[in-house]
Amino acid sequence: MKKSLIVGIAVGGLILFGIGWAVAPVLAGQALIRAARAGDQDRIEQLVDFPSLRESLKAELNAELMARMSRDPRLADSGLSGLGMMLAPLILSGAVDAVVTPQVVAHMVTTAEAPDATGRPAPEPAAGPSGGKDIHQAWGYRSLNAFAITLTDRDRPDDQLALILERRGLFDWKLAAVDLQSGPET
Repeated sequence: MKKSLIVGIAVGGLILFGIGWAVAPVLAGQALIRAARAGDQDRIEQLVDFPSLRESLKAELNAELMARMSRDPRLADSGLSGLGMMLAPLILSGAVDAVVTPQVVAHMVTTAEAPDATGRPAPEPAAGPSGGKDIHQAWGYRSLNAFAITLTDRDRPDDQLALILERRGLFDWKLAAVDLQSGPET
């Protein structure tokens, strides 16, 4: 009788551990979204790995900027396009380091918009708890240690912003990367 009780407790403990382990990124993602909507900068700072997020944004925005520059016929024909392609990552890197703050993270979460690689100012979101946007959320694991919250503004269904949470320990998850998934240019 004692042996079956111990086995039952051990199995129950393993099941609870597995459920907690699997649900932890969902809880962290929900906390990030609540903090962004409430404008809670201190909570956002706790939920974001800013050095990793900045590196991810640099890589994503550099790739987007290079793609835009290579598609622009005016730049392709210019002799200065090579110089621009060399200098743009340096300028963008400094800009990302300077502007990625809890406010920018909150803007990304509530509007499904990453900072613009061209430097154009982002439009002001409308009033309201979700910034006046109709944002669709898709949640799912990318690997055992990476979980994505993919945000899509229903007005721009071809443009998606995936917030990548990475495991930090057994149950702790932090926003550490983004994945910009843009559809074809119109």
